[in-house]
Amino acid sequence: MRNTGSLDVESPLVLLCIEAATECYETIEKWRRQRRTLERLPTQLAESLLHRLLRRRLLSPSLLEVFQHRIEEIDLRGEKSVDAEWMAYLGAFSCLRSLNVADCHRLTSSALWAITGMTSLKELDLSRCSKVNDAGMMHLLSIPTLEKLFISETSVSADGVTLLSSLNNLSSLDLGGLPVTDQALCSLQGLKQLQYLVIWGSKISNKGAAILKMFPKLEFLDVAWTNVTKLPNLPFLACLSMSHCTVHCISEGAGLTNAPLSKLIFSGATFIDVTAVFLSINTSSVSSLDLSRSYFHSFTFLHDMKTLEHLDLSFTKIGDESVELIACTGVNLRSLNLSNTVISSAGVGILAGHVPNLEVILLSETHIDDVALSYLSMMPALRVINLSNTNVKGQNLSLTALQSLNHLERLDLQETRVSDESLYPLSSFQELNYLFLKSLHLTDISSHHLSRFPRLMNLSVRDAVLTNGWLHSFKPRAVLKLLDLRGCWLLTEDAIFGFHIKYPQVELLHELLVPPEEQPSSRVNSRGPDRIQKGRRMPKSSTSFKDYIFIDQRLKYSRDELLALQHSPLSLASLHDRDNFPHLLD
Repeated sequence: MRNTGSLDVESPLVLLCIEAATECYETIEKWRRQRRTLERLPTQLAESLLHRLLRRRLLSPSLLEVFQHRIEEIDLRGEKSVDAEWMAYLGAFSCLRSLNVADCHRLTSSALWAITGMTSLKELDLSRCSKVNDAGMMHLLSIPTLEKLFISETSVSADGVTLLSSLNNLSSLDLGGLPVTDQALCSLQGLKQLQYLVIWGSKISNKGAAILKMFPKLEFLDVAWTNVTKLPNLPFLACLSMSHCTVHCISEGAGLTNAPLSKLIFSGATFIDVTAVFLSINTSSVSSLDLSRSYFHSFTFLHDMKTLEHLDLSFTKIGDESVELIACTGVNLRSLNLSNTVISSAGVGILAGHVPNLEVILLSETHIDDVALSYLSMMPALRVINLSNTNVKGQNLSLTALQSLNHLERLDLQETRVSDESLYPLSSFQELNYLFLKSLHLTDISSHHLSRFPRLMNLSVRDAVLTNGWLHSFKPRAVLKLLDLRGCWLLTEDAIFGFHIKYPQVELLHELLVPPEEQPSSRVNSRGPDRIQKGRRMPKSSTSFKDYIFIDQRLKYSRDELLALQHSPLSLASLHDRDNFPHLLD
């Protein structure tokens, strides 16, 4: 218990009690009868207990009744079983303030009748519930306390949207993907408390956009995938998304020059005159700018954006000649995405010394090579580096340059030509939590280097030439949670199963493991000896290969590489182990 008198639901004792209470159905039946005790549970403890039951698939509609006087927030998003019966019990929750049933595809408009008249409900998320239509909106009109409503990608029409005009307390409204017309938007102008509005993919035009000035408190606006090209003066707008719009000039007159904009999203947008667009915006406070996949040629507008912290220029035409403009704004820059551009190592060199606070740099699918590594070492705050699909090879131990990055937590070297020898310098990275490798040049020798990371939680070594010997020699630390070996086709079922027995705390990904959704229900046994951590299971040896379509993996290698594998001692040893081969002729 804390000094404040509130219950610490994260304390070991409380977690142990919740674990014991949600062990199985038999345990639940013992305590669910103690109604008076349950009704006195602190709200935080009741919510932790309910969510643990939900994660363990032990929560049923009738069991919800136990919590009806204590729960304030329920998140059921994506639960396939949620239907009218569930909603009938939820409608009796006297203290419920927030209900999230997004992606619950069995939920219908008629099921919403059960929550009509709720007096405490302030937030409701029905996103992507495709069976909810205009009739469902009629039921919501009896909940005047609603402040946040999310109905994106439902079956609500423009007429259904107009019904929402009576919910005067709405401050957040998500209508993304709905056929909202100018007329429908006009009908909502009485919602004077609206601060958050999403109408992406709607039928709104510039005429309808002019109505937005009737929402005096609007702070967040998403008009992506619409025909809107300009906006009225929105004095409090802080976040704007115009992704996939053709932008001529955002505003006329004063426009957004006085708005306290902090986040701009123009992903996939086409600019007729990008300089004019940014002249019509107050960029002095912009901290996040997303221009990924946008079409324009000039980057001169970046020169005056001194407050930028997050910049995404992936899939744009930026080259080394424009990197200096980024360097001018680099003092506050924390995240930079240059993936899928023509940036080379020379461009990275221009940034060196100008981005002292940069924590994330993404250079996937660029023209950089090993030379860029020395420049990256001059960015001391880096925590995340993505060099996948580049010309980085790690030759002559060039990755040693990254050893000066004391805060590096995540490194992606997938689809590069790094080899076993290249990995040697990486083993001294004390803070590395995630390492992603995908290379035909990695063999069993890499196991020694990859066993030395003290804090590695997620390791991916895909499409490598690993044999059973790699699994036998790899010694994961206790903190390792996930090991991805997909594409390592020389590994056998028995070796993978043996690794799991030895290191049960590690979730292993490989093509020989059958995802739980593909398992026959008759074979599910939560305590069976062949259960793989996190719900993955080893198939039985007599049938495990029959459901797979085989591709000749020898196509990955040249003739010389195949000959080298043929005479490898490990390969010859496996030829004599007949139990390691599938019974293809059964």
